[in-house]
Amino acid sequence: MSSDMTLPPLAQIPADLVSLGDYARRAPAHMPKAVYEYIVGGGADEISLRRNREVLDRMLITPRVLVDVTRGGTQSQMLGETFRHPIMLAPVAFHKLVHPEGEIATARAASVLETPMVVSTLSSVELETIAQTLDSPRWFQLYFQQDRAFTLSLVRRAERAGYSCLMITVDAPLHGIRNRAQRAGFELPPGVEAVNLRQRPPLPSRVLEPSQSIVFQGMMTEAPNWEDIRWIQSQTQLPVVLKGVLSPVDALKAQQMGIAGLVISNHGGRTLDCVPSAIEVLPAIRQAVGREMTLLLDGAVERGTDVFKAIALGADAVMVGRPQLYALAVAGAAGVAHMLRILREELEVCMALAGTPTLADIGHEALYRPAQPLWGI
Repeated sequence: MSSDMTLPPLAQIPADLVSLGDYARRAPAHMPKAVYEYIVGGGADEISLRRNREVLDRMLITPRVLVDVTRGGTQSQMLGETFRHPIMLAPVAFHKLVHPEGEIATARAASVLETPMVVSTLSSVELETIAQTLDSPRWFQLYFQQDRAFTLSLVRRAERAGYSCLMITVDAPLHGIRNRAQRAGFELPPGVEAVNLRQRPPLPSRVLEPSQSIVFQGMMTEAPNWEDIRWIQSQTQLPVVLKGVLSPVDALKAQQMGIAGLVISNHGGRTLDCVPSAIEVLPAIRQAVGREMTLLLDGAVERGTDVFKAIALGADAVMVGRPQLYALAVAGAAGVAHMLRILREELEVCMALAGTPTLADIGHEALYRPAQPLWGI
């Protein structure tokens, strides 16, 4: 691992950048328009993208007063690892789209803020190089490839590099309809590529009959299924987490298979549109799998109060996606560190003012329940 974890002083960050929303508003000025549209956009009409934020905004907190919180803290245990706070950097592709150092800058920030980082299969820096930079917990996100041997080679590389968990994305076997990126004409610019896939075997040529579908008989023929998950479990000692689960039925099946954890997520509203937000289905999935299974929430987390709400409804931790790219674009590694510090401090302030000194104290009763529920619980 790198011993040089110094960052540019946070004093260099403009004084008016005080929230994750500020970074989001500044981001368009720091990246090409097509890149911004690719990052910010969702699937199709972006109904799910908007809903992710709208549902969180409708949820309210019921604070308790006069509680002694002086022994409070945000430390937690998850899959055998100790986390300083319940906030993780989600797997996000191609950090070099917004910064020349790419994932290296993000990893430096994660290390300084003691934040776990989930490294994407589609990272623009080799997974081994990122691991050497990280001094915080490192997980590897896997996209299944059409060639099983090559898929397994990615897992072996992650194991050798010291990644401690394998997170398999299961809700995006093909791209959703992303009209915003299409209208912007987004393409990967020169110098940005999925470097971990350089040795991937060429896709087999496939001739479809006129009556066959390019989706069903074409692209989806290489999509993973439950048996592929069983196979990968048999090939690794790493705990396996499935990312992109919205159904309690799928959650129960995963639990029965011995899956270590789930990420409740609609892929940031970027794949199938018109699906519920993660926070809406989280309570039902927690009820289905019980308290023991690790559940992470992914989707529109932008405030410490969002983290609080997710924990109140059953999440063990949350993942932050787009905000890491906005902060990276605006202020590099220092920006990502600043973004994480903001989120951590907002959570601590929220917990103190709500009268919940530890994560274990944050339960359903911490949320306001009107006579007519606003979010389906």
